[in-house]
Amino acid sequence: MATDYKLPKLKEGVESVEVTEILVAAGQKVEKGQPVIVVNADKSTMEVPAPASGTLATLAVKVGDELKVGAVFCSIEAGADTPAAAAPKAAAAPAKAAPPPARKAEPAEEAKPARVAPAAVKAAPAGIVAASPATRWLARKLGVDVTAVHGTGPKGRVTEEDVKNAQPGAGPAVGGAVSAPPLPDFGQFGEIVREPLSRVRQLIAKQMNRAWSLIPHVTQHDLADITDLEEFRKSRDGKGGKLTVTAFVLKAVAVALKQFPAFNSSLDLGNNQLILKKYIHVGVAVDTRGGLLVPVIKNVDAKGIEELAVELNETAEKARAGKADMQGGTFTITNLGGIGGTGFTPIVNWPEVAILGLSRGKMEPAWRDGAFVPRLMMPLSLSYDHRVIDGAAAARFTRRIAEMLESPWHMLL
Repeated sequence: MATDYKLPKLKEGVESVEVTEILVAAGQKVEKGQPVIVVNADKSTMEVPAPASGTLATLAVKVGDELKVGAVFCSIEAGADTPAAAAPKAAAAPAKAAPPPARKAEPAEEAKPARVAPAAVKAAPAGIVAASPATRWLARKLGVDVTAVHGTGPKGRVTEEDVKNAQPGAGPAVGGAVSAPPLPDFGQFGEIVREPLSRVRQLIAKQMNRAWSLIPHVTQHDLADITDLEEFRKSRDGKGGKLTVTAFVLKAVAVALKQFPAFNSSLDLGNNQLILKKYIHVGVAVDTRGGLLVPVIKNVDAKGIEELAVELNETAEKARAGKADMQGGTFTITNLGGIGGTGFTPIVNWPEVAILGLSRGKMEPAWRDGAFVPRLMMPLSLSYDHRVIDGAAAARFTRRIAEMLESPWHMLL
């Protein structure tokens, strides 16, 4: 007998969600914790896992449905084998009998079945397409029917590159996307170990691939003299919340974004428009055990430096606990100064158009009043979307941030 399962509360204050993706169809076996559907909960994309192991008897929702908390969304029959679930097992037997003749084939012939093998493992039956919400959004923007696209991702999943290549008249490298060739057999050279990518690492890889593929990157480097800032910051120790360099940079960035609004925008190529945002929500990269996360601090321009310092610390702790808000960012800051380095080229966090990287400050000789004096210089690395921002604007933006860091009392006013 199948047991009905209701949608649990996914997010505080959210009583209903929109179903954006179906990952498993009725008749398939599921494991407890395996994602079944993807929903949009208050601008956040979330997966709803199977509450138990067994066979998915019914799925009471479809893409586009509004699902309320407490409503039945599926029923699972524990330990039952349906014909749909058993079919893949039966089909597996002939596949095992194929290797003997394959060994006699030439190397060029052996490569062909290896390439088509992934297509034999289907993620869902006919009528169900495995694709992320971002991929579906891109398909709608490009006018591509996602149900007609051949997926090259894991288990036949449709990727963004598949959608780009499915455009009328598109070649195999539309938008710079190139399909990766098959990997060589590394095991023939020595011992190897395969480690599965964590869910967070998979999402990071996907976002980085999307950003690098879609955005023509340029990086502007500069130096900020933070000698006076450090003296002021240390003089404030023990007087309220602990001030950090990142808190000052947050405030400086908020001021600069108001003066250079193009850096606080997103590019809409589909409508040939630049979307300028009147709000300033800054993402701050946080290094966690699971990987790099970018929680967002809202309305940075309306907060003081001490308030930002406290919120920075709280946000980092929430990110490490998996509870931070990572939606709505308009600009990103990533600070590697605590680790080291003299500069780097951060990747823009799409759909934003710019990201500021901070490296470790270093004492360097600077010419002041006719003599060389030691000054603490911090490298700034600004990566930006060259379709939106010109080099001169990037240099002015970076210099403006450096000027404010060099005169921190200006930000306090």
